Amino acid sequence: MKTLKLCSAIAGCAALCVSMVVLTASAENAQDKYKLVSPGGIKFADFKGYEDWSVVSSARTDDVLKVIVANPAMIKAYKSGIPGNGKPFPEGAKAAKLQWKFKKSTEAPFVVDVPDVFAQAFLMEKDSKRFADTGGWGYAVFNYDAAADTFAPDQASPANCGHACHVAVKAKDYVFHPYQKR
Repeated sequence: MKTLKLCSAIAGCAALCVSMVVLTASAENAQDKYKLVSPGGIKFADFKGYEDWSVVSSARTDDVLKVIVANPAMIKAYKSGIPGNGKPFPEGAKAAKLQWKFKKSTEAPFVVDVPDVFAQAFLMEKDSKRFADTGGWGYAVFNYDAAADTFAPDQASPANCGHACHVAVKAKDYVFHPYQKR
C-alpha cells in the first residue's frame, strides 16, 4: 500500500512538473508587443494602454475599417479646439489608427461591415525635438499576423513613413481626423 501511495505521489509530482514546463514554454512563446521598436525608433511601449484610449474618429477604405484613438493629452487638446483654433497639438500627444479587415455581419438584420481580422496599428506621436524634420510628428507601423498572433514593425516604414501623406493637412498640425461630435 505504501508503494502504491509513493508511486501515486511521484506520478502526481511528475504531472505537475510537466504542466509547469508547458505553461512556462507557452508564456515564453507569447509575444510582448511592448518590446517592439519601429525602424524610426518609435517604441510600441510608448503607446501602452492604447487599447483603452478614447475614440477620435473612424474611417473605411476598400480594404480596412479604421478606428482612430488618442491618448488623454491629445483628447484634451481636441476638446480645447486644437487644431481648428490654429494651435498645434502639445508635446506628448499620441494617436493610434487601428485597422481591421472586415466582413459582412451574419447576425445583423441589415447589411453592415464589421471588424474581422486585426491587421495593423499605425502610431504617431508629437515630439518636436525627435521629429523636427516631419513637423514634430513621428510615425510607426506595426503589422499584425493573426496566424502567429504577433506584431512586427513594418521594416519599410521609417519614422517619417506617414509624413508624406500627412503634409496634405499641415494646416491642421498634420492630423487628418477631427474629434467627431458625439
